[in-house]
Amino acid sequence: MDSILKKITDRIRAEEKANFESFHQGSVTNSNRDSVDILAVMKDSFFTIAEIKRSSPSKGVIREDFDPVAIAEAYENGGASAVSVVTEKNFFGGDKNYIRLVKNRIDLPVLRKDFILHPWQIYESYELGADFVLLITTCLEKAELENLYGMTLALGMQAIVEVHDKDDLLKALSIEPAIIGINNRNLKTFEVDFNTSFNMKKMIPEEIRVVSESGIRSSRDINALKKAGFSGVLIGESLLRQADIEQATRRMIHGPD
Repeated sequence: MDSILKKITDRIRAEEKANFESFHQGSVTNSNRDSVDILAVMKDSFFTIAEIKRSSPSKGVIREDFDPVAIAEAYENGGASAVSVVTEKNFFGGDKNYIRLVKNRIDLPVLRKDFILHPWQIYESYELGADFVLLITTCLEKAELENLYGMTLALGMQAIVEVHDKDDLLKALSIEPAIIGINNRNLKTFEVDFNTSFNMKKMIPEEIRVVSESGIRSSRDINALKKAGFSGVLIGESLLRQADIEQATRRMIHGPD
C-alpha cells in the first residue's frame, strides 16, 4: 500500500478503535430517520453524485470559501441526484458533522465518503443520517468488506463498493454488491485515468449498478459513460473549483445549452 494511503488508514484504524471502546451497540437511536431507497432512485434516472470536499493530499485546498451547506444547496439546485460528503479530517479537511448539517438543509440522499475501516463507522454513519456509505476494497480484507457491507444493509443503508483494478473487483464481487464504484484515481499513486471506468465496466455483471468516480470533467464525459451503460457518476473537484457551483452542476449534467 502506498505510504500516504497507509498513513491515512493506520491513523483512522487507531482513532476509530478508540472511539469504539466507548460505544455500545444498543446506543444506536436514530430510529426516526427517513429512509431513502438508493437503488430505486438510481433506477429512475442517471445518478449524479456531487461531492463536498475541502482538500486532498494530492491537490491541497480545493476551495478556499468552503461552506458545506451552501455547496450542498447549490448542488441540489443544479440538479444533482445525491451529495457526497467527505468526512475524513486529517488528510481531506472533512468533518463528520457536515453530514448532519447538510441533511438538515437539502432533500437529496447523502453519501458518507471516508475510509470506512471499522464497524463503529457504520453505526456512526447511521447516527449521522447518511443514506449510503463508501466501502473501499483496496483498504479492506475480504472478511472486513463482507462484515461492513452486511452491517450497512442491516441498518437500512446502502453502499457503493469501490474498486480500481481486477483484484479489487474480484473481492467486491464476492459479496454480491448492488452498486460498484469504479475509481479512476489510483489510490496508491493518485494518478487519474478516465479509461479505467470503461475497461473495468466490461468485467462487471449487468445486474450491478456501476458508478464512475474521479476525472469526470464535462457533460461529454457523462454522455460517454451513459452510452457505456453506467448508472451514475461521482463528481467533485471539477465542480468545486467553479465560481458558480450551481450553474456548473447544471451544465455538467445537462450540457452547455
